[in-house]
Amino acid sequence: MGRGERGDLSDVEWERLRPFLPVSNGRCGRWRDHWQVIDGVLHRVRTGVHWRDLPERFGPWKTVYERHRLWSADGTWERLLQRVQAAADAAGEIDWDVSVDSTIVRAHQHAAGARRPAAGPRRLKGGREGGTPGRKSVAGPCRPAGGGGAGGEGLGRSRGGFTSKIHLSADGHCRPLSLIVKPGQRADCTQFVPVLEKIRVSRLGSGRPRKKPDSVAADKAYSNGPCRQYLRRRSIRHTIPEKTDSRATRLRKGSRGGRPPGFDEDRYKKRNTVERAINKLKNSRAVATRYDKRGYVFLGTVTAAALVIWLRA
Repeated sequence: MGRGERGDLSDVEWERLRPFLPVSNGRCGRWRDHWQVIDGVLHRVRTGVHWRDLPERFGPWKTVYERHRLWSADGTWERLLQRVQAAADAAGEIDWDVSVDSTIVRAHQHAAGARRPAAGPRRLKGGREGGTPGRKSVAGPCRPAGGGGAGGEGLGRSRGGFTSKIHLSADGHCRPLSLIVKPGQRADCTQFVPVLEKIRVSRLGSGRPRKKPDSVAADKAYSNGPCRQYLRRRSIRHTIPEKTDSRATRLRKGSRGGRPPGFDEDRYKKRNTVERAINKLKNSRAVATRYDKRGYVFLGTVTAAALVIWLRA
């Protein structure tokens, strides 16, 4: 297989990932070359091509798909992203002025049809559960709980039709810090706390992971009491514009309406970083249009796209 094709991992990028990749236990066969398979996954994420139409240089398409499905289910993609984020934080390269937003993703007709709930580990002959022990022990269950209809797979109906919604936070350099996939009709404010709670940047040495940003900026969709109370409780500075109707209600109540929320106009101008992070994610065609039936697989696709952004920032 030739290296250096467009979109493939470079030598430097591969060396950043290699120490954190799972290894085979040697009892149930060896992994196919991780580098080759990861390049195949990234090719599909970037182009949105059918898995069966992957170029032959990436090896059997089913091997590439199964590796992506497994790593999406067991959290390997997410852990790789956290490792790269940890290295960036140790080098002081993360801007902790965080912005939060969401984006609608149209679901292709191929994303529909996952009727049955995602099953747990399959039972093998002799009552033994699971597949390859070494591969599975790297990251927990074979498939996450959930599924059962479109809602359970992060699919819903919105003005755009059959859609999913990606909720995310981004640092000041337009790189995603945390990602959540929900149905397209789900309101932004309902996922504000889960998105911020999912920020978890590990330390390379000892110490707890960093979870608290220096400041948070968001648009009017997040301008409500619970969001502001959460930020105040965690002592996080925030810039969220007040809705017109909320302001009118506050003024109508007079002194009982309380003080207006603080608003830093200069800080709010930096909120475009999350919009630019969304644009970077949607440069990947398999993110801009959802083709994956299972919600956890689509989240893995988005996470792989975010990983590339961090590697090539």
